[in-house]
Amino acid sequence: MRELTYNEAAVEAIAEEMRRDPKIFYMSTDAIPSLLKEFGDQRIRATPIAEAALTGMGIGAAGCGFRPIVDWRQVTFCFVAMDQIVNQAAKIHYMFGGQVTFPILFRASVGGGGQVAAQHSQSPYSMFMNVAGLKMFLPSTPYDIKGLLKTAIRDNNPVISFESSRLMARKGPVPKEDYTIPLGLADVKRTGDDVTVVALAWLVHEALAAAEELAREGISVEVVDPRTLVPLDRATIRESVRKTGRLVIADEAGPTCGFSAEVAAIATEDAATFARLKAPVKRVCALPVPIPYSPVLESAVFPDRVRIIAGVREVLQGRRSTAAA
Repeated sequence: MRELTYNEAAVEAIAEEMRRDPKIFYMSTDAIPSLLKEFGDQRIRATPIAEAALTGMGIGAAGCGFRPIVDWRQVTFCFVAMDQIVNQAAKIHYMFGGQVTFPILFRASVGGGGQVAAQHSQSPYSMFMNVAGLKMFLPSTPYDIKGLLKTAIRDNNPVISFESSRLMARKGPVPKEDYTIPLGLADVKRTGDDVTVVALAWLVHEALAAAEELAREGISVEVVDPRTLVPLDRATIRESVRKTGRLVIADEAGPTCGFSAEVAAIATEDAATFARLKAPVKRVCALPVPIPYSPVLESAVFPDRVRIIAGVREVLQGRRSTAAA
């Protein structure tokens, strides 16, 4: 099978959907050259640096029967459009009594690894998970980003595609034929019996590397990639934790009120899953600080395979110490 980069797969998904549906158009402060060449400046709009305006235009266009794609580029830039996102896009279908749909795809890159300092290294998807009315996903592979983007573009609701900055150049197999991936369906990237690691985006690959290293010691790690943040596939997470009895959550965002806390709650609030836990849940997250510009300090803030391995060892030791007591 051919291989595409994460970014190439995303652009291909958008191009295919724009060919399929003439009501789709694209707005961004920086037009994608290949899309502009194929579809022209009427459907590929290079906008002023005014995210509140282009977000509002997207909402209005969606209500008029179009299917806009609004590219904020870095997630940092969407903060100036928070009123449009939180008070309008997320709630307008409900406020209209369901009489009008608002199909909008928002795109934003998240995460660190590029030494672009505190403002441009954020992973604030948990802030948006707290807003009812928005769907969102965070893919880890070129295959996943293409399938999820195509599903999102066809959805009649506002959807946010959070895309990992670290993964843009990463290659992976992508079929030529048309395919979609349903929102709300997790993917077990590696099966195992001793510990479940739920990881997002770049940390899926770090978790897989950690699992490979731990396998040489006879430790079997199952790696679950939720792919979709809202709706979240709770059933797959609980099924995995019931099987292994241990849970480590790896998230590039900070721990407070975050995605990792939600997954921990999924495992502990369900009686059948909680009863199978053999050790406390372990979260491996970024430190709760603004992201430093210094490469050395940035690396110290973010979790990686080394910290995931340490987390797995901790939950295994937790089991042994409990048994010994």
